[in-house]
Amino acid sequence: MNRAMASCFPADTYDTPEDTPRYLLDRLLDTRWNLYLRYFGVVIRSWSLATRKHYDDLQWVESSLAILRHVERCGGRFHLSGIDNLRTGGPAVIISNHMSAAETQLLPGIIAPLRRVTFVVKRSLVTHPVFGPVMRSRDPIVVSRKDPRRDMEAVLTRGRELLSRGVSVIVFPQATRRVQFVPEQFNSLGIKLARSAGAQVIPVAVKTDFWGNGCVLRDFGPVDRSKPLYISFGPPFTIHGNGKAEHQAVIDFVRSRLRTWGAQV
Repeated sequence: MNRAMASCFPADTYDTPEDTPRYLLDRLLDTRWNLYLRYFGVVIRSWSLATRKHYDDLQWVESSLAILRHVERCGGRFHLSGIDNLRTGGPAVIISNHMSAAETQLLPGIIAPLRRVTFVVKRSLVTHPVFGPVMRSRDPIVVSRKDPRRDMEAVLTRGRELLSRGVSVIVFPQATRRVQFVPEQFNSLGIKLARSAGAQVIPVAVKTDFWGNGCVLRDFGPVDRSKPLYISFGPPFTIHGNGKAEHQAVIDFVRSRLRTWGAQV
Protein backbone atom coordinates (compact mmCIF):
# COMPACT_ATOMS: atom_id res chain seq x y z
CA MET A 1 0.00 0.00 0.00
CA ASN A 2 2.87 2.38 0.67
CA ARG A 3 3.96 1.94 -2.95
CA ALA A 4 0.46 2.85 -4.11
CA MET A 5 0.57 6.02 -2.03
CA ALA A 6 4.07 6.93 -3.17
CA SER A 7 3.02 6.75 -6.80
CA CYS A 8 -0.05 8.96 -6.26
CA PHE A 9 0.77 11.35 -3.41
CA PRO A 10 4.55 11.40 -2.84
CA ALA A 11 4.61 15.00 -1.56
CA ASP A 12 2.84 17.07 1.07
CA THR A 13 0.44 18.42 -1.53
CA TYR A 14 -1.33 17.15 -4.62
CA ASP A 15 -3.11 19.09 -7.35
CA THR A 16 -4.89 17.48 -10.26
CA PRO A 17 -2.67 18.02 -13.34
CA GLU A 18 -4.02 20.61 -15.75
CA ASP A 19 -3.67 18.17 -18.65
CA THR A 20 -5.81 15.44 -17.03
CA PRO A 21 -8.06 14.19 -19.86
CA ARG A 22 -11.82 14.00 -19.38
CA TYR A 23 -13.82 11.01 -20.50
CA LEU A 24 -15.20 11.61 -23.99
CA LEU A 25 -18.79 10.99 -22.85
CA ASP A 26 -18.32 13.46 -19.99
CA ARG A 27 -17.16 16.13 -22.43
CA LEU A 28 -20.11 15.48 -24.72
CA LEU A 29 -22.84 15.12 -22.09
CA ASP A 30 -22.79 17.45 -19.08
CA THR A 31 -24.64 15.18 -16.66
CA ARG A 32 -23.95 13.80 -13.19
CA TRP A 33 -24.51 10.23 -14.37
CA ASN A 34 -21.22 10.11 -16.26
CA LEU A 35 -19.55 10.09 -12.85
CA TYR A 36 -22.10 8.14 -10.87
CA LEU A 37 -22.32 5.20 -13.27
CA ARG A 38 -18.54 4.77 -13.04
CA TYR A 39 -18.69 5.22 -9.27
CA PHE A 40 -21.40 2.58 -9.02
CA GLY A 41 -19.22 0.18 -11.00
CA VAL A 42 -16.51 0.54 -8.34
CA VAL A 43 -19.10 0.03 -5.60
CA ILE A 44 -20.45 -3.16 -7.17
CA ARG A 45 -16.94 -4.60 -7.53
CA SER A 46 -16.21 -3.73 -3.89
CA TRP A 47 -19.51 -5.28 -2.80
CA SER A 48 -18.68 -8.48 -4.69
CA LEU A 49 -15.27 -8.74 -3.03
CA ALA A 50 -16.68 -7.94 0.41
CA THR A 51 -19.42 -10.56 0.21
CA ARG A 52 -16.70 -13.13 -0.57
CA LYS A 53 -14.52 -11.86 2.32
CA HIS A 54 -11.87 -10.64 -0.15
CA TYR A 55 -12.18 -6.89 0.51
CA ASP A 56 -9.06 -6.02 2.50
CA ASP A 57 -7.15 -2.80 3.21
CA LEU A 58 -5.43 -2.86 -0.18
CA GLN A 59 -8.74 -3.30 -2.01
CA TRP A 60 -10.16 -0.41 0.01
CA VAL A 61 -7.33 1.87 -1.06
CA GLU A 62 -7.57 0.79 -4.69
CA SER A 63 -11.33 1.35 -4.88
CA SER A 64 -10.99 4.77 -3.22
CA LEU A 65 -8.26 5.82 -5.65
CA ALA A 66 -10.33 4.52 -8.57
CA ILE A 67 -13.17 6.83 -7.51
CA LEU A 68 -10.73 9.74 -7.20
CA ARG A 69 -9.50 9.13 -10.76
CA HIS A 70 -13.08 8.89 -12.06
CA VAL A 71 -13.83 12.24 -10.41
CA GLU A 72 -10.79 13.78 -12.10
CA ARG A 73 -11.71 12.40 -15.51
CA CYS A 74 -15.26 13.70 -15.05
CA GLY A 75 -14.03 17.25 -14.57
CA GLY A 76 -13.18 17.30 -10.85
CA ARG A 77 -10.01 19.08 -9.73
CA PHE A 78 -8.37 18.14 -6.43
CA HIS A 79 -6.21 20.27 -4.16
CA LEU A 80 -4.83 18.21 -1.27
CA SER A 81 -2.50 19.58 1.40
CA GLY A 82 -0.92 18.53 4.68
CA ILE A 83 -0.43 14.91 3.57
CA ASP A 84 2.88 14.78 5.44
CA ASN A 85 0.93 15.18 8.68
CA LEU A 86 -0.32 11.62 8.12
CA ARG A 87 3.15 10.14 7.77
CA THR A 88 4.33 10.46 11.39
CA GLY A 89 3.05 9.59 14.84
CA GLY A 90 0.94 6.80 16.19
CA PRO A 91 -2.77 6.08 15.80
CA ALA A 92 -4.88 9.23 15.95
CA VAL A 93 -8.45 10.47 16.01
CA ILE A 94 -8.97 12.16 12.64
CA ILE A 95 -11.69 14.81 12.94
CA SER A 96 -13.26 16.26 9.80
CA ASN A 97 -16.19 18.37 8.73
CA HIS A 98 -18.68 16.52 6.53
CA MET A 99 -19.87 18.23 3.35
CA SER A 100 -20.82 15.44 0.93
CA ALA A 101 -20.49 11.73 0.17
CA ALA A 102 -17.15 12.45 -1.49
CA GLU A 103 -14.98 12.47 1.64
CA THR A 104 -16.16 9.06 2.82
CA GLN A 105 -15.17 7.65 -0.57
CA LEU A 106 -11.90 9.54 -0.98
CA LEU A 107 -10.28 9.72 2.47
CA PRO A 108 -9.38 5.98 2.58
CA GLY A 109 -7.25 6.30 -0.56
CA ILE A 110 -5.25 9.10 1.04
CA ILE A 111 -5.05 7.91 4.66
CA ALA A 112 -5.10 4.10 4.61
CA PRO A 113 -1.77 3.62 2.79
CA LEU A 114 -0.06 5.55 5.60
CA ARG A 115 -1.90 4.28 8.66
CA ARG A 116 -4.55 1.71 9.46
CA VAL A 117 -7.87 3.50 9.75
CA THR A 118 -11.62 3.07 10.08
CA PHE A 119 -14.71 5.26 10.48
CA VAL A 120 -17.39 6.03 13.02
CA VAL A 121 -20.54 5.31 10.98
CA LYS A 122 -24.29 5.25 11.53
CA ARG A 123 -26.00 1.87 11.74
CA SER A 124 -27.98 2.33 8.53
CA LEU A 125 -24.73 2.27 6.57
CA VAL A 126 -23.58 -1.13 7.85
CA THR A 127 -27.04 -2.64 7.24
CA HIS A 128 -27.36 -1.22 3.73
CA PRO A 129 -27.73 -4.03 1.14
CA VAL A 130 -24.96 -2.65 -1.09
CA PHE A 131 -22.67 -0.54 1.11
CA GLY A 132 -23.18 -2.72 4.19
CA PRO A 133 -20.80 -5.60 3.36
CA VAL A 134 -18.07 -3.15 2.34
CA MET A 135 -18.43 -1.03 5.47
CA ARG A 136 -18.62 -4.03 7.81
CA SER A 137 -15.36 -5.32 6.35
CA ARG A 138 -13.68 -2.12 7.60
CA ASP A 139 -14.48 -2.96 11.26
CA PRO A 140 -16.07 0.44 11.95
CA ILE A 141 -17.49 1.92 15.14
CA VAL A 142 -21.28 1.84 14.72
CA VAL A 143 -23.62 4.42 16.25
CA SER A 144 -27.40 4.80 16.09
CA ARG A 145 -27.65 8.62 15.97
CA LYS A 146 -30.75 8.16 18.15
CA ASP A 147 -29.32 7.67 21.66
CA PRO A 148 -26.44 10.09 22.29
CA ARG A 149 -25.43 8.45 25.57
CA ARG A 150 -25.15 4.97 24.09
CA ASP A 151 -23.40 6.34 21.04
CA MET A 152 -20.87 8.05 23.30
CA GLU A 153 -20.24 4.80 25.20
CA ALA A 154 -19.85 2.87 21.94
CA VAL A 155 -17.36 5.36 20.50
CA LEU A 156 -15.28 5.61 23.68
CA THR A 157 -15.19 1.87 24.37
CA ARG A 158 -14.66 0.64 20.83
CA GLY A 159 -12.50 3.60 19.92
CA ARG A 160 -10.06 2.98 22.77
CA GLU A 161 -9.80 -0.65 21.68
CA LEU A 162 -9.07 0.24 18.07
CA LEU A 163 -6.55 2.95 18.92
CA SER A 164 -4.75 0.57 21.30
CA ARG A 165 -4.36 -1.81 18.34
CA GLY A 166 -2.86 0.92 16.19
CA VAL A 167 -5.99 1.77 14.19
CA SER A 168 -6.79 5.45 13.65
CA VAL A 169 -10.44 6.53 13.76
CA ILE A 170 -12.14 9.03 11.42
CA VAL A 171 -14.92 11.02 13.11
CA PHE A 172 -17.41 13.37 11.44
CA PRO A 173 -18.79 15.38 14.39
CA GLN A 174 -21.69 16.83 12.39
CA ALA A 175 -24.92 14.85 12.60
CA THR A 176 -25.44 15.17 8.86
CA ARG A 177 -23.68 16.48 5.76
CA ARG A 178 -23.80 20.24 5.40
CA VAL A 179 -22.41 22.58 2.77
CA GLN A 180 -22.41 25.42 5.28
CA PHE A 181 -20.16 24.91 8.30
CA VAL A 182 -22.00 25.62 11.57
CA PRO A 183 -19.62 25.32 14.58
CA GLU A 184 -22.53 24.88 17.00
CA GLN A 185 -23.42 21.64 15.21
CA PHE A 186 -19.85 20.32 15.39
CA ASN A 187 -19.80 18.15 18.51
CA SER A 188 -16.75 17.23 20.61
CA LEU A 189 -17.07 13.44 20.35
CA GLY A 190 -13.73 13.05 18.57
CA ILE A 191 -11.95 15.16 21.18
CA LYS A 192 -13.51 13.11 23.98
CA LEU A 193 -12.31 9.90 22.35
CA ALA A 194 -8.76 11.22 21.89
CA ARG A 195 -8.67 12.44 25.50
CA SER A 196 -10.00 9.12 26.81
CA ALA A 197 -7.53 7.07 24.77
CA GLY A 198 -4.53 9.37 25.18
CA ALA A 199 -4.32 9.64 21.39
CA GLN A 200 -3.42 12.57 19.18
CA VAL A 201 -5.89 14.46 17.01
CA ILE A 202 -5.44 15.25 13.32
CA PRO A 203 -7.89 17.95 12.13
CA VAL A 204 -9.17 17.76 8.57
CA ALA A 205 -11.01 20.35 6.51
CA VAL A 206 -12.88 19.38 3.36
CA LYS A 207 -14.72 21.31 0.67
CA THR A 208 -16.34 18.74 -1.58
CA ASP A 209 -19.51 20.43 -2.84
CA PHE A 210 -18.44 19.38 -6.36
CA TRP A 211 -20.34 16.20 -5.34
CA GLY A 212 -23.74 17.54 -4.31
CA ASN A 213 -26.22 16.05 -1.87
CA GLY A 214 -29.39 14.86 -3.57
CA CYS A 215 -32.95 15.43 -2.39
CA VAL A 216 -34.24 11.94 -3.22
CA LEU A 217 -31.00 9.95 -3.63
CA ARG A 218 -28.75 11.69 -1.11
CA ASP A 219 -25.49 10.20 -2.42
CA PHE A 220 -26.24 11.18 -6.03
CA GLY A 221 -26.82 14.91 -6.06
CA PRO A 222 -25.80 17.42 -8.74
CA VAL A 223 -22.19 17.48 -9.91
CA ASP A 224 -20.73 21.00 -10.19
CA ARG A 225 -17.54 20.84 -12.26
CA SER A 226 -16.79 24.50 -11.53
CA LYS A 227 -16.06 23.71 -7.87
CA PRO A 228 -12.63 22.26 -7.00
CA LEU A 229 -12.38 19.61 -4.27
CA TYR A 230 -10.19 20.60 -1.32
CA ILE A 231 -8.91 18.37 1.49
CA SER A 232 -6.39 19.66 4.05
CA PHE A 233 -4.82 17.74 6.96
CA GLY A 234 -3.60 19.75 9.93
CA PRO A 235 -0.65 18.96 12.23
CA PRO A 236 -1.33 16.35 14.94
CA PHE A 237 -1.77 17.64 18.47
CA THR A 238 -2.29 16.21 21.95
CA ILE A 239 -5.22 16.88 24.29
CA HIS A 240 -4.44 18.83 27.46
CA GLY A 241 -6.94 19.41 30.23
CA ASN A 242 -10.63 19.07 29.42
CA GLY A 243 -10.18 19.36 25.65
CA LYS A 244 -12.21 22.55 25.14
CA ALA A 245 -9.26 24.44 23.68
CA GLU A 246 -8.46 21.56 21.33
CA HIS A 247 -12.08 21.32 20.19
CA GLN A 248 -12.00 25.02 19.37
CA ALA A 249 -8.69 24.51 17.56
CA VAL A 250 -10.30 21.94 15.24
CA ILE A 251 -13.21 24.31 14.56
CA ASP A 252 -10.80 27.16 13.85
CA PHE A 253 -8.76 24.98 11.49
CA VAL A 254 -11.82 23.92 9.50
CA ARG A 255 -13.29 27.42 9.43
CA SER A 256 -10.04 29.07 8.32
CA ARG A 257 -9.52 26.60 5.49
CA LEU A 258 -13.11 26.94 4.30
CA ARG A 259 -12.79 30.72 4.27
CA THR A 260 -9.63 30.44 2.21
CA TRP A 261 -11.48 28.22 -0.24
CA GLY A 262 -14.46 30.58 -0.48
CA ALA A 263 -16.94 28.29 1.28
CA GLN A 264 -19.92 29.23 3.44
CA VAL A 265 -18.91 29.66 7.12
